[in-house]
Amino acid sequence: MKEKGFFVCVEGLDGCGKTTQTKLLVRKLRKTGWDAVYTAEPSHGKIGRFIQKYCLHSEKRTSPIVEALLFAADRFEHVTKEVIPALNEGKIVVSDRYFYSSLAYQGATELDLKWIETINKHAIQPDLAIFVDVEPEAVIKRLKPKKSVMENLETQRKVREVYVRFVEKRELVRIDGNNSKKEVAGDILKVVLNFLEKRG
Repeated sequence: MKEKGFFVCVEGLDGCGKTTQTKLLVRKLRKTGWDAVYTAEPSHGKIGRFIQKYCLHSEKRTSPIVEALLFAADRFEHVTKEVIPALNEGKIVVSDRYFYSSLAYQGATELDLKWIETINKHAIQPDLAIFVDVEPEAVIKRLKPKKSVMENLETQRKVREVYVRFVEKRELVRIDGNNSKKEVAGDILKVVLNFLEKRG
């Protein structure tokens, strides 16, 4: 029987370098002998593709309630079809976004966080949740001209406020994303390896 896997999620504002860092982490873990896999939300499933097209890249932002419900549905499929099977095989699963994104992005619209948590009850708790922290003004400068409906300064400021609340509650481990790509990658790897070592 294989040992249970390890679930890591990487969170942050749009343009913080989160996707780059998540993929770098997977590569570095593999190089050190760990069986690590990359995954992301929205997923590549039908609901995830619908979210990409009709929510994130539509002309106008849809209702936050509809967003939260769609992300929760996509997350259910993501967890049951990808995350849990990989964990059961003893893999390290590294997810580019997870339920903290729903809490931050839909919570930033003043949706009740408890309600968002309730509709995500099926989402298993990550072993480690990392927040790559970059100032909203900096991420806006990094973003390409073709932005999603959430990639504006006002939204990103509110989103960061929610993320910081979870850092203060010690649910998220903050990594300074303002450093060089190499330094950020090293900091993230160090945190993950420390958690793996503590777990034994």
